[in-house]
Amino acid sequence: MNIKVLFACLGNICRSPLAEGILRSKANTSKLDLIVDSAGTGGFHIGDPPDARAIVAARLKGYDVQNFVARVIDVNDFYKFDLIVAMDEGNREDIEALRPEGVLTPVVLMSSFAKDAGPVEVPDPYYTGKFEPVIAQLEACCDGLLSQLLARQ
Repeated sequence: MNIKVLFACLGNICRSPLAEGILRSKANTSKLDLIVDSAGTGGFHIGDPPDARAIVAARLKGYDVQNFVARVIDVNDFYKFDLIVAMDEGNREDIEALRPEGVLTPVVLMSSFAKDAGPVEVPDPYYTGKFEPVIAQLEACCDGLLSQLLARQ
């Protein structure tokens, strides 16, 4: 049985596609049957590829995100996915505002999977250009998430 995980950030061109690419890569080596996707809470970049800086930073770390296409999260995602992972509290609140009545799909912060007491939110590198520390944080969080998912199998 596969597990379906959706990552979400604001525009779906930086953090969430990076998380998607990282978790896909890590899941491939773990033999975990996983479906991973990403979406944005805002529709600013629908149909766009990830930010060029995110593509380059990911490539330098061995991840390929260049063919991902931005989309916006919608109500149907609550039915399609087993877990929705938000990059920051604003994203989590926007996602919760879409929640259909009676649907129990968990919506959690990405940082909840970190093994250390690092930042509570994954910072948005779109304005700062600081992609490397974001990738490092996402890698640590994806390791924690993957450990939890493997333990459930």
